[in-house]
Amino acid sequence: MATLTPTGSQVHDLLAQRRLPWWNTAAVAAISVAIAGLFALTTPISGTAGTAVTALLTFMVVQTAVSTAVEGRRYAVDRLATTLLVGALVAALIPLVSILLTVLLRGLHALDPSFLTSTMRNVSPRKPGGGIVHALIGTIEQVAIAAAIGIPLGILAAIYLVEFGNRSRLARTVSFFVDVMTGIPSIVAGLFVYTALVLTVGLERSGFVGGVALSILMIPVVVRSTEEMLRLVPRDLREASYALSVPKYLTVLRVVLPAASTGIITGSMLAVARVTGETAPLLLTTFLTQSINANPFSGPQASLPTFVWDQIGSGTTASVDRAWAGALTLIVLVMILNIGARGIARLSRVK
Repeated sequence: MATLTPTGSQVHDLLAQRRLPWWNTAAVAAISVAIAGLFALTTPISGTAGTAVTALLTFMVVQTAVSTAVEGRRYAVDRLATTLLVGALVAALIPLVSILLTVLLRGLHALDPSFLTSTMRNVSPRKPGGGIVHALIGTIEQVAIAAAIGIPLGILAAIYLVEFGNRSRLARTVSFFVDVMTGIPSIVAGLFVYTALVLTVGLERSGFVGGVALSILMIPVVVRSTEEMLRLVPRDLREASYALSVPKYLTVLRVVLPAASTGIITGSMLAVARVTGETAPLLLTTFLTQSINANPFSGPQASLPTFVWDQIGSGTTASVDRAWAGALTLIVLVMILNIGARGIARLSRVK
């Protein structure tokens, strides 16, 4: 007697009969939330965080049990892995969204046109008013100085490590110190620059000294990002250039760097965004001022991070509102830098 082999459509229909309905996930989620709420009312597990964790654990257990009974172990494991991945994504987004919403809501309360065009000169910490134009000018100048120092040095160091180092002892030493610099606390960079330039050389606290401190934090980020981008450039492009008798330095300048320019620009802007919000080095190198100082080479100069730190330290309602508005301005500035980097990278890619 001949055995009947099911066709592909019949197998698909058999598998479809064993799948859970589309509304199953919503139903299990509702049951999990109800159980978590019951736990919050009858056990010491309470609060938003405890209830959310209880609901997630209940959802995973119930969903896995139902899927195992109806669909089998394979689909149950797949659903469990999907739940874990989505849960990790939500857990990572919750603090980010919470921070952004808090800063946005609290910052908009004190943000107005006069806040962006006035200074804190002769403004009492207890009274509303004042602004951040002096801190905004200082931040732009200090970050520009840091970028002018840190980005070229970082790119040149990465070029040496990838193209000319050839795993030499010097290249290994430079790579080791770059790794060490990546993890140093920002206050250490500020203390080093303060000791070297202010106490030893005799320079006064200024925006330039603060920019040098920020550049130390920027260099390792630029080196690592540029190094990875240069390593992604295909070896065939270099060999084709060498086959045409093009010197190595011209190959790097005309072939390798343009091919990796998008990633280099993005990495450099990430480094700029990383140092824009640094506070500790600037407290040692630029100090504080309540009025405009457009000369970064003479006298104390304000910045947005130190402005926020100073206003929070005052502790009054008006100063705390100004601190939230300054934090919102700082976030917007970093977003503008990132959007600008993406635009430059896209234009260079199109070109």
